Amino acid sequence: MQREEEKAAFRDSNPTTAFSRTDKGIILMGSIRSLVKRMQDLPWRSVAKEGVERSFLLAKFLCFCHVTNNYICSIALVCGPSMLPTLNLTGDLVLVERISPRINRVGHGDIVIVRSPENPRKTITKRITGMEGDSVTFAYDRRQHDRWKTIIVPKGHVWVQGDNVFASNDSRNFGPVPYALVQGKALVRIWPPSAFGSLGPGL
Repeated sequence: MQREEEKAAFRDSNPTTAFSRTDKGIILMGSIRSLVKRMQDLPWRSVAKEGVERSFLLAKFLCFCHVTNNYICSIALVCGPSMLPTLNLTGDLVLVERISPRINRVGHGDIVIVRSPENPRKTITKRITGMEGDSVTFAYDRRQHDRWKTIIVPKGHVWVQGDNVFASNDSRNFGPVPYALVQGKALVRIWPPSAFGSLGPGL
């Protein structure tokens, strides 16, 4: 009896130990019910609706970027010696519009972005110097400039060359290019700022 009285006195003097397992279980269940009620009160429908709307907005943005880049216009980095002196050796950023090739609006003197006939993974930048039906004469042996060859550009093809004829791999090497490989027309150089300007037709 004395021990039981001592235990009761100890529990009364220490409130933290006064709860039985049943009391703790009741408190835990009350906490869980409160948490469940709070979660039920959350506006789940509005949260889900907002998430779906944002997902659609992101999808629309990505589709817009894809369509713009592949069918309207894009930015291209052009570097190398083949288009000297028109474009810099170290690289220029140019604005490329992709509508003209689809409506047959490219012609003599235009600088175009072409899918390489030798390596489809690459694109090259050249100038159109001949359209279908044109007669093109060029030196087929660059070491001996007295060796010339003349060909007729076949239907559905264009003849492209670099402005730097001494350092350009172009139609003189791989022949006329199918028109379908013309990806776009370079309109404006946008970088470097000091050279900003139009890249309109010119030979």
